[in-house]
Amino acid sequence: MEPINSSWFQPHILLLAGIPGLESVQVWISIPLCVMYLTAILGNCIILLVIKTTSSLHEPQYIFLSMLAATDLGLSMSTLPTVLNVFLLNHREIEFHFCLTQMFFIHIFSCMESAILLAMAFDRFVAILNPLHYTMVLTPAKITQMGLTAVVRGVMLIVPLPILLKRLPFCKDVILSHCYCYHPDVMKLACGPVRVNMIYGLFLVICPFGIDSVFIFISYILILKTVLGIASKSGQLKTLNTCVSHIFTVFIFYVPLIVLALIHRFGKFTSPLLHVTMANLFLFLTPVLNPLVYSLKTRQIRSAVHKIFNGRRNLLK
Repeated sequence: MEPINSSWFQPHILLLAGIPGLESVQVWISIPLCVMYLTAILGNCIILLVIKTTSSLHEPQYIFLSMLAATDLGLSMSTLPTVLNVFLLNHREIEFHFCLTQMFFIHIFSCMESAILLAMAFDRFVAILNPLHYTMVLTPAKITQMGLTAVVRGVMLIVPLPILLKRLPFCKDVILSHCYCYHPDVMKLACGPVRVNMIYGLFLVICPFGIDSVFIFISYILILKTVLGIASKSGQLKTLNTCVSHIFTVFIFYVPLIVLALIHRFGKFTSPLLHVTMANLFLFLTPVLNPLVYSLKTRQIRSAVHKIFNGRRNLLK
């Protein structure tokens, strides 16, 4: 039986970190961070408002987009309290159970976003490969079922993370690498055996994120094959243009996620600045860029936004 080490304990307080080497200018860094959060929150709220109030956007493609916007809002709100505390107020302490709660919501919204991106890829797949049966395949009941599946799957997969961490003893070094709680980062502070945690964390990278990304890739291979079969170049470009926003969203979500997962597991000698940069790209950039990309690239969204804001402006006159 393994002897109990007197230095092991269950921490009450963990310490968050800012950006290594830039501690003296953290207050200034908080300014662009505040702008990013404001953009993410307002942008995704506008997407939700526009889709809800515009009857012509009550189609599968835009319903999935509203799910994505809601998930991005949840992701932004999960990190907002601690990020602004660290950079704006220089308050680095976080209670252990609050840390686990934040970690749970960060990972569950990430898992849900992966599922929604897969659903959006399926939407484009059906719309391009079988347009005549599009509304028959993606019925309101089916869309609701897919949304609920994303939520239930996320909860079931992420619930074990805080439970597995809570059973571990910790050492006196309770300084995290990020300005929020991220599972691999918290796990590294543990003194006890973390083999189960590592295996389950790897399982989460492979399933759902790995499997989702593979199915998205296969969907676009089939879509590309179908598009190349269209005779005219203008027809090919018009069809591909309906996928551009989603492809960009998939890219900015999965690339930082995969790189971050590899760094945490295999990048023992990489710069701490690289860890922080990739983690911040993964959690901060996606909620900011998604509404901007869809607003700029989707004509129906742009038209609806202009219509709503012009209508409100006329009412104020």
